[in-house]
Amino acid sequence: MTRTTATGRHPRKSPGPASQPPKRRGRPKQTKALNLLDRFRDYSTSILAFLHDFAVPFDNNQSERDLRMMKVRQKISGTFRSLDALQNFCRIRGYVSTARKNSLAALRRLFLGDPFLPTPDCS
Repeated sequence: MTRTTATGRHPRKSPGPASQPPKRRGRPKQTKALNLLDRFRDYSTSILAFLHDFAVPFDNNQSERDLRMMKVRQKISGTFRSLDALQNFCRIRGYVSTARKNSLAALRRLFLGDPFLPTPDCS
């Protein structure tokens, strides 16, 4: 894909006058729009994967929701008192999150003594 500057779309910044030395060495900065265009060009298959595979979510809100409780816990208590407490918290949150994604019946099975055991996805 080539970029055209004939229409003025996504132009690269032009260097300053020849009488002034450049302020920075290396490649000149690109505009934010050009950076976005480059990312779409380089990662188009990943960005548009949800169009071809309906199992791929449109957004990453679920992953952000999964991390939110950890950040709230850090904000309120500052830190975990030990590594074991952190690992236990992560295991519990991971189990509840996975069970919630599969069904609420998984939580019912947990309290009945027949816990839902998620299978690791090794693909």
